[in-house]
Amino acid sequence: MKKTSAAFAFIAILLATGTLASCGGGSAGSTAPGATQAGGGQVLPVAANPIKNNATAPGLAITSALVEDNFDPQTKKSIPDSLQIELKNSSGQVMDNLEIFYRMTDATTGTSEKYYQKLNGLSLNPGESKTIFFDNGTAQGHYPENKYSIYRTSKNEVVFSIEASASGVKPATAEAKKAPGTGEQQD
Repeated sequence: MKKTSAAFAFIAILLATGTLASCGGGSAGSTAPGATQAGGGQVLPVAANPIKNNATAPGLAITSALVEDNFDPQTKKSIPDSLQIELKNSSGQVMDNLEIFYRMTDATTGTSEKYYQKLNGLSLNPGESKTIFFDNGTAQGHYPENKYSIYRTSKNEVVFSIEASASGVKPATAEAKKAPGTGEQQD
């Protein structure tokens, strides 16, 4: 009963602040169908993976996936922890219309959350690699994250299962893990 009351209270707060009313896709720069984004760019969980890609041709790879001990790929200096993914295009064609789906699972409780993001503004030329961040940053290559997700709130190990997709090539997959504990630890 307490969980239900807390959930209703949370929804009431979202309605009062106008956050819930602004959820949804369809506008320029919004997430794709099946994904929702609250006001302020915060991404909300989705019920299922909306990626429908049956291609078998190679060409897209996730060469790195981090959720802790992150570093800036240019300077190699430590940066705050977030979901950080490096994508590589080994095909002979430009890749755009890229999308990401990831599931976070609390290794102790089994609780999971699913997120989907269309990577608006991102394209990969043949042979090119780019790093993207889910950190609520505003620069190119930075995308929203849910700051209330189990990644940010669980004190247990959290396992990320990640799928990246682009038209005409087989989706790429990777896994990353957050060790038990919460909050940024000094590297």
